[in-house]
Amino acid sequence: MDALEVLINKDKIVPYFQPILRAEQQSVVGYEVLGRINLDNKMESLGDFFNNESIPVEYVLEIDEHIQHLAFEYYCNAQINTDLFINCNANILMNDHEYSEQLITRIKSYESRGLKLENVVLEISEHDYQGDLSQLGHLIIYLKSLGLRIAIDDVGRGGSNLDHIAQLEPNILKVDLNFIKGPMMLQANKDVLYSLSMFARKIGATLLFEGIGDLTKLNAAWRNGGRYYQGFYLAKPSPEFINENCCKEKLTKEFQQFINFERSKLNSQYIFTEDLNNRFDFVIKREKKLVSDDLIKVIAEVFNDVCFRIYICDQYGFQRSSNYVKGENKQWMLQKDYLGKNWSWRPYFLETIVRMQYEKKGVLSDLYSDIETNEFIRTFSYPINEELYLFFDIPYTFLFEKEGLL
Repeated sequence: MDALEVLINKDKIVPYFQPILRAEQQSVVGYEVLGRINLDNKMESLGDFFNNESIPVEYVLEIDEHIQHLAFEYYCNAQINTDLFINCNANILMNDHEYSEQLITRIKSYESRGLKLENVVLEISEHDYQGDLSQLGHLIIYLKSLGLRIAIDDVGRGGSNLDHIAQLEPNILKVDLNFIKGPMMLQANKDVLYSLSMFARKIGATLLFEGIGDLTKLNAAWRNGGRYYQGFYLAKPSPEFINENCCKEKLTKEFQQFINFERSKLNSQYIFTEDLNNRFDFVIKREKKLVSDDLIKVIAEVFNDVCFRIYICDQYGFQRSSNYVKGENKQWMLQKDYLGKNWSWRPYFLETIVRMQYEKKGVLSDLYSDIETNEFIRTFSYPINEELYLFFDIPYTFLFEKEGLL
């Protein structure tokens, strides 16, 4: 819509509030303030207006201030104790110091009416910021010192830089799940969300997932450590605050289904791992005189339908056998040039070795992408003795056919 049309119809602009729910209590923890305009008796989003860089900044600030004023007025009159998420443009905050001070003054002016500064969350998009990151960091430190909280919006989108985000030390990371298409998630998407989950944990930030438009996305948020949830599947933006327990029954039911499904998968993995351990115990005891290449040939014969690559390493990661690999023609072949290579640099190698030494049994890895085949696989690792450890790679085709292994 035309910018002038928005300004002329300023009196028809109102704030809408999209609920944000928390996992612990399955209740509303806060609201994101959004702009809506009533044109021809139809409410339209002002998202394009605020995201259009060709619109003069003074126009954007005028409408932004108008929406914030109405939102704070409504919040204080409602006398509730929930969070209020306010969208802020990082470039404007940094380049217009007068606006920054006015924003702070505006927020603080409502303290006498019951607004707590710790209930105000300023949403900032890091990937859109074009200035000096250290200067933005100083501003965020100042805002946090006042009691305000900071959320970094659109994490993982476009040019988001996790190193930069870590420097800003936000309270909340907001991840948009709209990149997930359809009822099935690609493994690559799962890996991205897992990485963001680990990143949030490392920097001590709460994860907020938005764009939750269906059950698949809610499950993705739950599985990846989401504490806060936002999206049309749960609650749509409204001109009024809603009952804080509006989604309690729905979320409780969905969480129980998620837990039952994950428990079933874990049980399948434990049963599979236990079966492999029992079979390996028998084979290793029977063939205890065999070493290195002779042993992996026997293992390949026994587990021909389960694995496609076998090798033996010591506790320091040095390979003490050849690679024994099943080719496309289903024939096994020795790759002697792998003998002596070191794999201690691989993620979780040392952790897996220590687990085997402590537990005295084999360990099944998570699903991961194999460097050589570029397929998703799992590795079963087994302690032959206190010095040697066998690694046994299971192909995707086998995992796909077994319930709970993907």
